[in-house]
Amino acid sequence: MPNAYTISGRQFISGQRHASGEADLVSLRADNGQPTGHTFFSASATEAAAAADAAAQAFTAYSQLSAERRADFLEAIADQLDALSEDFFNFAMQETALPFARLSGERARTSGQMRLFATLLRRGDVHGVRIDSALPQRTPFPRPDLRQYRTAIGPVAVFGASNFPLAFSTAGGDTAAALAAGCPVVFKAHSSHMITAELTAQAIERAREQQNIPAGVFNMIYGDRIGADLVQHPAIQAVGFTGSLRGGRALFDLAMRRPHPIPVFAEMSSINPLIVMPQALARRGQQIAHELVASFTLGCGQFCTKPGLIIVQRGEAFDQFVQDIALKVNAATPQAMLNTGTLTHFRSGLAALEKQTGIRHLAGNREEHPYLAAPQLYQADINLLLSGNPLLQEEVFGPVAILVTVENNQQLMSALDSLQGQLTATLLTDEDDLNDAAPLAQQLTRKAGRVLFNGYPTGVEVCDAMVHGGPYPATSDARGTSVGTLAIERFLRPVCLQNYPTALLPPPLQDSNPLGLLRLVNGSYTRDPIHPSANN
Repeated sequence: MPNAYTISGRQFISGQRHASGEADLVSLRADNGQPTGHTFFSASATEAAAAADAAAQAFTAYSQLSAERRADFLEAIADQLDALSEDFFNFAMQETALPFARLSGERARTSGQMRLFATLLRRGDVHGVRIDSALPQRTPFPRPDLRQYRTAIGPVAVFGASNFPLAFSTAGGDTAAALAAGCPVVFKAHSSHMITAELTAQAIERAREQQNIPAGVFNMIYGDRIGADLVQHPAIQAVGFTGSLRGGRALFDLAMRRPHPIPVFAEMSSINPLIVMPQALARRGQQIAHELVASFTLGCGQFCTKPGLIIVQRGEAFDQFVQDIALKVNAATPQAMLNTGTLTHFRSGLAALEKQTGIRHLAGNREEHPYLAAPQLYQADINLLLSGNPLLQEEVFGPVAILVTVENNQQLMSALDSLQGQLTATLLTDEDDLNDAAPLAQQLTRKAGRVLFNGYPTGVEVCDAMVHGGPYPATSDARGTSVGTLAIERFLRPVCLQNYPTALLPPPLQDSNPLGLLRLVNGSYTRDPIHPSANN
């Protein structure tokens, strides 16, 4: 692995580098807004179409590769990511202002996601096989032989997130899930970390060449205005997106207006309510204040699971809790945000809170620092939440939280009823709170993709059981997740083969079960081959 990287700023299309026009995209440092010295070419509409066409041309061959071959490819990508040198991190730190420890941990998560999907492919449950054998003697009508499995949906357009330049970007979860499913990817690089994206794409391409995977399985283009062309290209069959509600909704609407609409799996906006129950507050309020501030200021509040709405039932410990949390916020150090655009949006969000009647500032340094954001705490009147005021429904991306006080459980339940869909919802309880918490928890399962007890939502474990999704507007499709192995199902579709010739059956559906899969055969799960008598 070389320590000095070549950065060309050109599009990755079908294994080649392409550029037209001028290099008009300037890579900037996040901590001071100064150029890094590298520029990139905006993709033209022709280049975006070429990338989509390349993915379509690679689709048949790649989707028909065995799960084992695709697993080898994902593991090769992981190895290449793990081999990225110190120079890579130096570039990433310049573009994001994130520290080495954070980026190193995120790199491990990114390569770990690739290996997790490789494990899923080798495990075999991704095929989702269901077989109902023929019943030719059944009356009044015979039953045909029916065999169902899941197959790749087609080329996928993936849009990278700004806040996770590795784990939700070029080689992030959407790319990993799509490649695992057998879907070629066209990745639209995020403009805030183009060097990081290029070097990651080079790692993917090295793995592709090493594993002799068809050119066009991975493509990447740059540009701020090329996303619409990509989503509307007829070769693209699904979209993965992580970003703002405005951006995700725009892509969703474009996809629905196509002559043949396609699914958009967009993670968009979540204020992530956190409820502190009375006994928990009374017994460990100071500890909760410390942990809560640490959670909503983690990474300068630039986590999509940041707890942005704190709901507390008034009681004897409430005043002390407010003092403790305000003290922690006032003592917190300002941090650099990911880019100037994010900082501008953060300040606009704070300005909107300041102007709203019924919201008052509780804590936080209001002095503006160039390229830095200071944590802030506000308190809102409960009636704003009950009336559905949008400022208490939409996140302010950055280190800020809004505190709302309720008088009793009935008012708390009404407050939860008023909430829109969320990625997460959290209950902090003590043993004596559980009876009151039970109906609240049931309500929250209808509002959020992940409901936590006595934890903080800013840690997202990458595993089989994780759900990182939720009802609109948290995501555009609450049936999926963008983290964990279930994410692959977004890019698969079921196919039923009826009375298919035995010689043409794909391996997952063959009677002999050559892959040793756990299959649903005639209503029972089994790994056994199908006996010939089952087909009579």
